[in-house]
Amino acid sequence: MASPNEERRILVVGSGAAGTAAAWSIARNPGLSVEVWEAEPQAGGVATSETVSTNGSPGVWLNDGVQGGSPTYRNTLWLHEQAGIAPRPVDFRVSFGRDDTAWNNTAATPLVRRLQPDIWRFGKLLEWIDRTEPLSALLPIGLVLRAGRFSKDFRDHMLYPLVALFFGTGNQTRRVSAALISRVFRDERLRLFDFDPDRLLSQRPPMFAFDRLSEIYEKMVEMTEATGRGAFHFNRPVERIERSPGGVVATDTRGAVEHFDKVVFACPANVALRTLSKPSLRERAVLGSVQYFHDITVTHTDREYMERYYDLDDERGDQYFIRTYPDATDRIEMSFDLSNYQPQLESSVYQTIFLDRASDESRWTMDEIDPERVLFSKPWIQFSHTWQHYVRVVPWLRFLQGRQNTYYAGSWTLANTHEVATISGFAAAYRLGAPYPVEGDELAMEQFQTYLGVVHGLEFEGPRATKPRPA
Repeated sequence: MASPNEERRILVVGSGAAGTAAAWSIARNPGLSVEVWEAEPQAGGVATSETVSTNGSPGVWLNDGVQGGSPTYRNTLWLHEQAGIAPRPVDFRVSFGRDDTAWNNTAATPLVRRLQPDIWRFGKLLEWIDRTEPLSALLPIGLVLRAGRFSKDFRDHMLYPLVALFFGTGNQTRRVSAALISRVFRDERLRLFDFDPDRLLSQRPPMFAFDRLSEIYEKMVEMTEATGRGAFHFNRPVERIERSPGGVVATDTRGAVEHFDKVVFACPANVALRTLSKPSLRERAVLGSVQYFHDITVTHTDREYMERYYDLDDERGDQYFIRTYPDATDRIEMSFDLSNYQPQLESSVYQTIFLDRASDESRWTMDEIDPERVLFSKPWIQFSHTWQHYVRVVPWLRFLQGRQNTYYAGSWTLANTHEVATISGFAAAYRLGAPYPVEGDELAMEQFQTYLGVVHGLEFEGPRATKPRPA
């Protein structure tokens, strides 16, 4: 343990959005130093960039895994601005289904007109969900909708795909907390659009596309290391973390051992649990309750595949496409036209996401994509937003934070967005004595305060607090 006049050494495990934000915030403060151990060869986590060649081009970059977000991503946007990089505004356009299940956010379709009574009643249901929190937080939205006698078409072809798109809930949307669903539509700090009682979604809300993510994260690494109190170590997976009242002993997979005062796990919960030599019973229960699902993203140029399964309209210029499986309409497949998100792409490049290998691989049509038009494929592991996550994980994290010199960060601690990951990194740094860095942005501060209260069980004491928060 560092003496009062020595720098306290912090280990951050992982350099995604959470780990990078935590490390940068920590390193800005005298009295703290930070090392980041990252298993991959670069920072960014799932936010990466790739170089591809299409139509004989010499090669062009595209962002992979994370594309952008909404103007409510205030903490993320502020941090990127510190790196000197601003996002590009884009006009949000999405296409759901096709033929008799087709609908979008630009015009009413036969499906929308047929389901208008359900849409209107859903608005009233949202009001009830808000009034009954925290009870509604314990109820899966699928159960609430069935109890309210909402049609299967409304549930499967409209609501579930819409929520899956915005919150990354995949094929588990029916199991998501009803209270979280309400926040998608009604929370002024989170929502992307106003609920439309006639069409559900009719706005084209302002969105943004990230610039080259690999460059953004490279600059954030440079910013951190330029302080002289931060260092990133890539291709360095953690093998074991041992904790005692005197600090933390970290061993990497090559057997190198180093001593730290505190550790911040900015990695998936299952990775943290696996590396802890003696996790507490509470850590086993909470971290072990985070559910993960295995997906695959295929990046390709197969226009015929897209036309076969989606409602493509070049004049409309949609960015997002979602379809449901005919034999299981509560299961979806998602695709993107990256050229409508990233203007450096001169021809269409698509990404198709095949969700939940364990339950839906038999429905995947990945083998129908022309192999000669596949640019690359990547497996993904996503955590679940089911109502159980908000019963077994989120409420109990506050009782883990700071215990045994350990903190936890990452989107899994609350909701699967880039913004939550960034805020979680700032929160871990704040607990270690680093001031909350964003000034002059009321919404950013409100988001941080909410996160700090929910995940750390603390009130926000002010952006310039410099003493370590109590463990």
